[in-house]
Amino acid sequence: MTAIERFVQYERYELNRSPHTVAAYRGDLEQFRSFLSRGGADAVEWGTVSVTDVRAWLVNRADAGDCARTLRRRVQSVRAFYQWLMREGVVADNPAAEVELARLPRRLPQYVREQNLNTLLDTPVDASCFEAVRDHLVVALLYETGIRRAELIGLLDAAVDVSQGVLRVHGKRDKDRVVPFGPELGRWITHYRELRDATVTVQTPALLVTSTGRAMYPSLVYRIVHDNLASVGGSDRMSPHVLRHSFATAMLNHGAELNSVKELLGHESLAATQVYTHVTLSELKHNYELAHPRASKK
Repeated sequence: MTAIERFVQYERYELNRSPHTVAAYRGDLEQFRSFLSRGGADAVEWGTVSVTDVRAWLVNRADAGDCARTLRRRVQSVRAFYQWLMREGVVADNPAAEVELARLPRRLPQYVREQNLNTLLDTPVDASCFEAVRDHLVVALLYETGIRRAELIGLLDAAVDVSQGVLRVHGKRDKDRVVPFGPELGRWITHYRELRDATVTVQTPALLVTSTGRAMYPSLVYRIVHDNLASVGGSDRMSPHVLRHSFATAMLNHGAELNSVKELLGHESLAATQVYTHVTLSELKHNYELAHPRASKK
């Protein structure tokens, strides 16, 4: 087994990294190994690699069209690999430690305005149609709890307690959290369950299923959200993650504490949540310019 394979197994099974993260590590490191061996299959002496080698690889990747975000990730992959090699006693130092990370342009998360989402969620739905009720519930759950698409798909029926108004989410890095929800959403969940049990003959542990009883899948959730958001507009992007951004923005606009929003979103650090404070400031400025009689005077 190669050093790269042993490293990715360590990341996956000992540090409990996600399969997506592990795949990114493997891809970056195999590409770095190929660059060092000039495209050959020869093994690399990792202890002989220098900071100049790492920088040359990054220049090569930039010339190939890698963006700043991808270059940052590649450096972080090599850094993590060498930290593990040092821990294993294979090398004495980390040649990627001195490489400066590429700067990223600040991008504010896109969100849908409250009035657009209120219009969407207040629009009457055919209460006798299983798929219509389910699709409404998909949008409502994403916006009113802020959970991720993968968390929505993995949400177990037994993890949703309408009487208590809480759901238990299995999130990133196998961490669980409890997210509250309101009575209206609870009524939609109850009605959906009644329709599902009367319509779907195949039972699964998942809360949300297709009409054949199959668990929901990513492209179906995306299509449901995209089609619903397209009907009301308010954002250039119409993905499930935009509803997560909309949840966080709405919470902060209505006075929620930043740390509470962090816990509800399942963020590891407060820094990941702080980006939404910039969004809410933009929203406040927008409202001021619309409302104050002298805001538009030049």
